[in-house]
Amino acid sequence: MKFNEALKEIKTYEAGKPIELVVREFGVEPKDVVKLASNENPKGCSPQVAKVIADNASRAYLYPDDSMFELKEALSKKFDVQDDNIIIGAGSDQVLEFVSRALLTSGDSVLMSQVTFAMYEIYAKQMGAKIVRTPSYRHIVSEFIEAYNEHKPKIVYICTPNNPTGDATSKEDVLAIINAVSKESLVVVDGAYMEYAAAKDEKYRIEPKDIMDFSNVIYLGTFSKAYGLGGMRVGYGIANAELIYELYKMRPPFNITTLSLAAAIEAIKDEEFVEESISLHAQEIKRYEEFAQEHGFKYIDSYTNFITYLFDETIDSTEISDKLLKEGVIIRNLASYKMNAVRITIGTQKQNDRLFEVLERTLI
Repeated sequence: MKFNEALKEIKTYEAGKPIELVVREFGVEPKDVVKLASNENPKGCSPQVAKVIADNASRAYLYPDDSMFELKEALSKKFDVQDDNIIIGAGSDQVLEFVSRALLTSGDSVLMSQVTFAMYEIYAKQMGAKIVRTPSYRHIVSEFIEAYNEHKPKIVYICTPNNPTGDATSKEDVLAIINAVSKESLVVVDGAYMEYAAAKDEKYRIEPKDIMDFSNVIYLGTFSKAYGLGGMRVGYGIANAELIYELYKMRPPFNITTLSLAAAIEAIKDEEFVEESISLHAQEIKRYEEFAQEHGFKYIDSYTNFITYLFDETIDSTEISDKLLKEGVIIRNLASYKMNAVRITIGTQKQNDRLFEVLERTLI
């Protein structure tokens, strides 16, 4: 059997290890496993959402409303846009897939920062496109403009806050990059962690209305992080109606589930839960910063619900990650990004206590 030649250039996306794997491989009791690798909301989801999911369980045999009218109406009110400016995906990464399939052909190129969300590259390579990266993991305006002018990529990805590093790009800098890009190229502003950045510093707040005057920009958001619906897989894209119309040609019918749709509709009503989640995060992340300072290694100032620890040659990220894993503490090793670093989701106080206790022993 002969597969698409483009697959030779693609590495499988490495997701955070599941609790079940740690239980099987290392014999750790499920109750003792602390998963801090996938940036899930440690508070879970809103109690109101959990109730709606349970109440709708008997409707699981029914297809969802494929127009997703209620969810799009809620999003349009929240962001002051029209329904025809919105497309819903099974996670915002499905919208990324729509974008790649709609725009890219073999020989095109895409531009992104040196270290950023892996699916940008994977979806681009599936279409035979080439990858162009800036020298820095940060989104530095001059680097993006120079690379854009040299390569004229079809898509420019701006991930802010950036995953897996946690840094953010100011609205001013994002708009500077957008204004330097030709209308023949699409700019993707990926705001999966935007709720955290906006709460920390207003200059990093970017909302869909900030980019609606641009015909070649799409904003992505998700319910997986601050809203605590990672397992429901609901994301969205917001852009001008013409662009959304074309992306709809890529969308399969019923691309999110009946339960996912019900959960997202309810989640957007409970902004108090989001505020509580961000408040818990803001309190607990200070402990991670202090831990790094006490142990003499660096970290990236985070605008997300995770933190990235940067190690020198005296500490090996793979060794640290493996040792923690054997004790039931799951974090994300960034060696695959060519970084001697780890990414750790900020958990509950109890989860963080466990992480610090194990990491302290591991570093000795």
